[in-house]
Amino acid sequence: MRKTYQLNIEGKNRDRLLDAVKHDIRKYAKRQRRTALPEGVDFWDFDCKFGLSAETAAPVHFGNLIEQIDVAAKEGAGALYVEVLPKHGHRKARPALAAGEEQAQA
Repeated sequence: MRKTYQLNIEGKNRDRLLDAVKHDIRKYAKRQRRTALPEGVDFWDFDCKFGLSAETAAPVHFGNLIEQIDVAAKEGAGALYVEVLPKHGHRKARPALAAGEEQAQA
């Protein structure tokens, strides 16, 4: 999904437009996660970019995307560029904890 969202549309409430942007992103991610996983893939991950335009977009973690949108909206941005592309995710094993560390976490 590569999309530019306008936040200043005449006759529409800016806060509702902002909520619609967040809803659209969450809906896309939820729909993508429901698709069947290819063989050897553990989960769907996302490559994300965010900026005020496509040229100024910078990579951002999917978990921080909504926070970045809120920050840009508070600064008065008129438009937002969001790019969310699915990729294959592979889980990594956690490192084994020492005996003393296991008791500390319990």
